Amino acid sequence: MKTALGAAALSLLLVANAADARKKKAPVLPPPPPPAPAQTWVFVPWKPSPPNHASPLLNPPPLGADGLRRTVNRNISPAQTLWNLRSGYNVAALNCLDPKHAQIVVNYRAFLRTHAKALRAANLKVDAEWRGKYGAGFIRPREKYMTEVYNHFAQPPTLPAFCDAALAMSIDARKVKVGGLDAFAKLALPSLEIVFDDFYRRYDQYRVDLAAWEAKWTGQTPGTHILVPVSSPLAMAASPVAQP
Repeated sequence: MKTALGAAALSLLLVANAADARKKKAPVLPPPPPPAPAQTWVFVPWKPSPPNHASPLLNPPPLGADGLRRTVNRNISPAQTLWNLRSGYNVAALNCLDPKHAQIVVNYRAFLRTHAKALRAANLKVDAEWRGKYGAGFIRPREKYMTEVYNHFAQPPTLPAFCDAALAMSIDARKVKVGGLDAFAKLALPSLEIVFDDFYRRYDQYRVDLAAWEAKWTGQTPGTHILVPVSSPLAMAASPVAQP
């Protein structure tokens, strides 16, 4: 009996040892990977574009202390104001070719006839002002400045709005009596300049919008859908869309 009990004990010991060996040899499995983060489709918005199809390289005139743009039509003498108004009127007559602006040419011719004396006097006064500033060589800087004046009025992005404003101005100009042109120019030129102020304001906003787009979407293709984690800044900043 002692022999049988010993054999049984030995058998149990061997089974236990075998079980312990299997436990020791069993590989330790790594924990399962975390689930993939939830994703969503977002639309990459189109890149902002300059207003009125303007060049992206345009550099608008800076703002002065008075909050107005420092253009060729600001901070000038009364004579230069009148002469610049006449120059802008000339640009309108030559470039506003839409049928709805046809009256500009008619009104401009009447303007030149009615106010010929005042316009000659303004031109002489402007010459005297430039001569006083630059001496005998005043013609070259004056012509350079006047080229800038003509180019300012003839900017393609603002031409449609400028032509509308010039038509309204030409209608008002027909009511101006001889001797009243200086007072009219003092009001009419700033009214034309509003067209350019508005355009430059919108152009400044375009540059702000472009910088924001580039900070958020650089590296992505505009007008496409991309798959991003729902926790990403792109998903939080954009409205999720259905899978394309």
